[in-house]
Amino acid sequence: MGKIPANQPKSVPPVPRKEPQTLLAKIRKEYVSLTFAKSLIFDPARLPLISILILAAELVLNVFVVQNVRYTEIDWKAYMQECEGFLNGTTDYSQLRGDTGPLVYPAGFVYIYSALYFLTSHGTNIRLAQYVFVGIYLLQLMLVLRLYCKSRKVPPYVMVITIFTSYRIHSIYVLRLFNDPIAILFLYAALNAFIDGRWTIGSVMLSLGVSVKMNILLFAPAILLLYITNLGWLKTALQLTVCGVIQLILGAPFLLTHPWQYLKGSFDLGRVFEHKWTVNYRFLEPEVFESKVFHLALLGLHLTLLLVFASPCYKYFQNYCRLRHLEKMLMPQIEAQNRAEKEKVKKGKQSKAKALPAGKGDNEEEKLTQDQEKFLKSFEKGIKKMSGKQQQQQQNVAPVETESLAAANPAANKFSINFDRSTQLALLPIFLSNFIGIVCARSLHYQFYVWYFHSLPYLTWYTEYTNSLKFLLLLLLEFCWNTYPSTVLSSVVLHACHVCLLVGIGRKLFRRIPDLAQLNNKTE
Repeated sequence: MGKIPANQPKSVPPVPRKEPQTLLAKIRKEYVSLTFAKSLIFDPARLPLISILILAAELVLNVFVVQNVRYTEIDWKAYMQECEGFLNGTTDYSQLRGDTGPLVYPAGFVYIYSALYFLTSHGTNIRLAQYVFVGIYLLQLMLVLRLYCKSRKVPPYVMVITIFTSYRIHSIYVLRLFNDPIAILFLYAALNAFIDGRWTIGSVMLSLGVSVKMNILLFAPAILLLYITNLGWLKTALQLTVCGVIQLILGAPFLLTHPWQYLKGSFDLGRVFEHKWTVNYRFLEPEVFESKVFHLALLGLHLTLLLVFASPCYKYFQNYCRLRHLEKMLMPQIEAQNRAEKEKVKKGKQSKAKALPAGKGDNEEEKLTQDQEKFLKSFEKGIKKMSGKQQQQQQNVAPVETESLAAANPAANKFSINFDRSTQLALLPIFLSNFIGIVCARSLHYQFYVWYFHSLPYLTWYTEYTNSLKFLLLLLLEFCWNTYPSTVLSSVVLHACHVCLLVGIGRKLFRRIPDLAQLNNKTE
């Protein structure tokens, strides 16, 4: 073969061009993988997506239940009779009665069930009422899942198993039409408003919940602490005034005519429940169950437990408040930094496109300045201190994630912090306050299960028990609430589960809780 002449240029092999990925290929690479499938099951950050599937499946399931499972009459007819008396002009609570006895719920209940009275043709269209409660159930579940999504505490598979396997909960909502679900709906609306910083709306929703059923007051001790730590004493008094004014407005027709009968009938704290309906104290003799000494003993235990847990819960609320304050302070800086970085990347690409040959500037990463590097290091260090990552085994502060703290990315913000995970610090004391009230309740009826069912996954996964024991606790609780009528065994097991769960929460809660005040002051 002949030699190539010296003056002839050598041929340069062409650089293979990278074919651009199609949208379908990107989707397949990102979502059609075992890693993504596992994340949908175990990663709490994926719960928002799973929540949509849960709500869709629950809609189908509840419609199936309404269409195929026989409705059981318990209190609906009595509710309609009580409201009918009010609609006929009676404002004396002692005269408002149904087949199950006198009216014992506040005025909000009367108005809501009076509306259902008209909507369901004087209470005769049961099927329509059931579909109204399907809507109530789905709306409440959406509010519950929103809190869980923000906290990123519980894996998606836990929520799926817990929600879909509870026969009793579905029965209470769509086969019994009790007022407890409506009260709890207002409660979760209030919690969502509080987490969003919409305090007055939250107070209105909370007071509306109390106006349907008084069990919402079990959440009150923790919510009072939440007010004080986040708003101070003066604004707390304002929010309590809002709650009180709502009660006065709703109760006005009764307070202006027969005030004593209304207060005694709707807010009777000394009411004695019948032993035959109790779920939690079947193992006691009726005489002991109905005695005042037993009632006062449980009340004393309730107050004692609230005082014992008050200090760590108060610290949780303080840390939650400081993290939210830090969020308000840092978000403008982060947004400004993101805008600056975006502009810098844009200008850098434009200048490199002019200075460099085509194809060489597209994938270059822009270097951070020295000040930016310093900012990132100090910022990440501070967040790690707050989230307890340096001493995760000894501390109880909910982690606050830092996301995308890497090189500049023109398609996304450079700096991002998931402050929503601080929601964990607010939810635990609120759920715990209600749980303590349930543990110390003299009598629990089957519909009372909704008072704390949706908080059980959160409380259980807060403990450091093994997953097997956590699921065992949830399974045994479901067994107890589905045993009808209750037995000595079911009531004893119910108390054992409650105590085990309370001990597990306490063991973790009473460890040294880091105070974020020092970090907060340094940041300021």
